[in-house]
Amino acid sequence: MKTPSFEEFARTVYPFISTDDFHTAYYRVLEAFGRGIIRKLIITVPPQHGKSLGSSVLLPAYMLGLNPDLRIAIASYSATLASRFNRRVQRLIEVPEYEGLFPDTRIKKAGQKSSFIRTSDQVEIIDHSGELFSVGREGSLTGNRVDIFILDDLYKDAMEANSPVVRENCRDWYSSVVRTRMHNTSQELIVFTRWHEEDLIGDIIRTEKVTELQRWEQIENPPEGWLHLNFEALKDSEPTEIDPRLVGEPLWAEQHSRELLLSKRRLDPLRFECMYQGHPTSQGGLLYGNNFRTYDTLPESIVKRGNYTDTADTGDDYLCSVCYVMDPDSNIYVTDVVYSREPMEVTERLVADMINRTSTRSADVESNNGGRGFARAVASRTPLARIGWFHQSGNKEARILSNSATVTAKIIMPRDWATKWSDFYQHLTCYKRIFRSNRWHDAADVLTGIVERELFRSPQGKIGFIQ
Repeated sequence: MKTPSFEEFARTVYPFISTDDFHTAYYRVLEAFGRGIIRKLIITVPPQHGKSLGSSVLLPAYMLGLNPDLRIAIASYSATLASRFNRRVQRLIEVPEYEGLFPDTRIKKAGQKSSFIRTSDQVEIIDHSGELFSVGREGSLTGNRVDIFILDDLYKDAMEANSPVVRENCRDWYSSVVRTRMHNTSQELIVFTRWHEEDLIGDIIRTEKVTELQRWEQIENPPEGWLHLNFEALKDSEPTEIDPRLVGEPLWAEQHSRELLLSKRRLDPLRFECMYQGHPTSQGGLLYGNNFRTYDTLPESIVKRGNYTDTADTGDDYLCSVCYVMDPDSNIYVTDVVYSREPMEVTERLVADMINRTSTRSADVESNNGGRGFARAVASRTPLARIGWFHQSGNKEARILSNSATVTAKIIMPRDWATKWSDFYQHLTCYKRIFRSNRWHDAADVLTGIVERELFRSPQGKIGFIQ
């Protein structure tokens, strides 16, 4: 009989399973691990997206079906949760559909007298050397050789992950228990919802060779070291063969809509980046954090209405255009923002409409990447504003980092800016001190440019005015 694919197996033994396109990709990657093609695999998945069902229930049952001599260990943050996974695997092995697919993989029946072991933490495969263990973090596996380790959520919640003591204990347990029970052909699967940048996955990324999994050919010929696949709840990165969603698309729209995810992002952008996007950052590693002041009403005395625009450097970047007013004390109040990855023919209109709507009289456009043509197009739509362009020659990293304190001290946002401009808000409040760790610099670059030009009279002068 033909061996079923992992997805076929899942639908056979779990016919009521609810899945989406991403599960097909997820299961295909898990199957490559289950068949021994991938030896070291890290997968990060948002909460409530079927992560554990695939990796810690269906996969061990499938692997024991393929090879009933395997010795598999499932580990989690608590022995109770690990045992729950073990019991669910046992129940799957007992269903008639499983027996029809894998008749050689059998376990002791409940209440049956047998020399084979079956407890909530350990079950043996009858007439084979295979076993399934479960263990909580910091638990012991003394004397047990392990062929397959599945590590599913070694941190219970943010409180545990944010504890240096818990993280260090987890690191020690992984080194002294997991690694010491493995042999030359052992496999490791780590499936997490990320909580902290210095969790076990962060440690492995910093100290071992880890390759991002983006193409199916990487599964057929895995590189040395670890493969890492990160499923973002809302697609922020560029489409890949494995995750071909367009930017902004939710991972599982049927269960977690874009609107629901955006509301979660607005509530706590730092936590959202960590748990739902797989991009953790500690508060201490943020450049701005939530340190921006906010306002309810604009000052009565306004000395300037200005705009600063930076066009997108690449197709993946954001065009960032910020309108603002200044008071006599040189405080800068942001009044409106266009933050978009739409093409220029769209953003030209959006920026021009914003300049007209806010009665802005002076706008500066960086000319580094098509800015001069953009400025001309905007000027044709804004008869009352003076549109100029200039060349920005300063080093972006040095400018952003050295002006960060001034940005948070002098730039003031509307109280509802998190909901008005959610991407702009998230990219600023989650911007990291380690410059190269940031994917997008557009929002930080524009706020830096505003304080440079308004407060420090940046030496980069205007190249020209349209009107």
